[in-house]
Amino acid sequence: MATVDTALANWALDEAKRKGASAAEVLCVSAESLEAGVRMGEVEKLKSSRERRLGLRVFCGQSSATSSTAELERDSLSAFIASTVELARLSAADPWAGLPDPSLHPKSLPELSLADPDSGIVNADRALEIARTGENAALKFDPRIKNSGGAEFSSGRYRVLFANSQGFSGEYSGTSYSLVVAPIAQDGDAMQQGYWYTSNRRFGKLEDAESVGVTSAKRAIRRLGARKIKTTHAPVVFDPDMAAGLIRSIVGAATGPALYKGASFLIGQLGKTIGAAGVTIIDDALIPGGLGSKPFDGEGLPTSRKNVFDKGVLATYLLDSYSARKLGLAPTGNAARSVGEAPSVSTTNLYLQPGSYTPAQIIGSVKQGLYLTETIGFGVNMVTGDYSRGAGGIWIENGELAYPVQEITIAGNLKDMIAGVEMIGNDLNWRSSTVAPTLKIAEMTIAGA
Repeated sequence: MATVDTALANWALDEAKRKGASAAEVLCVSAESLEAGVRMGEVEKLKSSRERRLGLRVFCGQSSATSSTAELERDSLSAFIASTVELARLSAADPWAGLPDPSLHPKSLPELSLADPDSGIVNADRALEIARTGENAALKFDPRIKNSGGAEFSSGRYRVLFANSQGFSGEYSGTSYSLVVAPIAQDGDAMQQGYWYTSNRRFGKLEDAESVGVTSAKRAIRRLGARKIKTTHAPVVFDPDMAAGLIRSIVGAATGPALYKGASFLIGQLGKTIGAAGVTIIDDALIPGGLGSKPFDGEGLPTSRKNVFDKGVLATYLLDSYSARKLGLAPTGNAARSVGEAPSVSTTNLYLQPGSYTPAQIIGSVKQGLYLTETIGFGVNMVTGDYSRGAGGIWIENGELAYPVQEITIAGNLKDMIAGVEMIGNDLNWRSSTVAPTLKIAEMTIAGA
């Protein structure tokens, strides 16, 4: 994989200063990937890509501009850099803009094992074989699995190099592998699609393809025969994927841009008890091999492990340097960026700390309620916390999963929902960079027929 070297990055920084920039930073990304997809055993997708890009952010005082290029010869870069500096000169000054305090840059970087030492890009034949194995396992599992939305396997590797005019320079490499299978179950005229996936930085740690296929088939079949229900108020048990989406929404309101734009129900809530006592939500960039791990953030600041919510108390906001200055707080190492874009704020490895209950115990505690397995649309008002989503799942009767339900809406308010968390499962499984165990919310409005 061709990469951009440190010498070129440093030359670009010096060139920006020669062209009149007061400060600058360079982000270089080299990436390679292969994606292979099948549907009903036939090849539907085979895509290979390789790219190198350089992103440049320059400052002329407190005016800035950001741009990117794939032309990495110095003659071409010189003109590109001059153009970017000129854009910065023409931009309006922003009193909050600028590089972070140089004293905050780390002196050393942690080793986080982000790249698979044994596997690189999986070749096309092997990738197609894995996708076919997963899909075949789903199709053979039950005669009601009559069709498929396909199966896709992907592998990728990348290298990130970041440097700025304050003397910080850091780099890291990573790999990623994933398989998703999406079969379609049919019973009479009724059809339902299920899915399952596995994802890891290490090829050898993926869930095996047959198991992914079987799980996806089970999830499709359990949706057949769905009924409608009458509007009611009842407990809602969020399956792990739905619980992960919920904590993503909650923590999204604790990010700098949402706060300084006045678009968050968590404004002014720092240090206050928001959630139930069992709710501890952690953002940890330093998990070895974590899908969201990184040794430094998008501004070259150190990353860390932090409790966003600690036993129900909102313990920290998530901030980059810009939002920290606007809010009068310190950056938290949560700046994220893509090549050619200014930093924004993002989580890393975000998770709800698991509890002691098994999923069966949580479901067993519900006399009548919903086991939530699907949400539709984005019905979350981050200003007020109002939450309303189209939904589907399995109705719980007397502590048992009874029958699938669909065409319903669940509604509540995020503050009430996090305060109403009654039980948290022990089934945390790292298949993504945002994960959660099963959780039970005491009561929500479930709107049906």
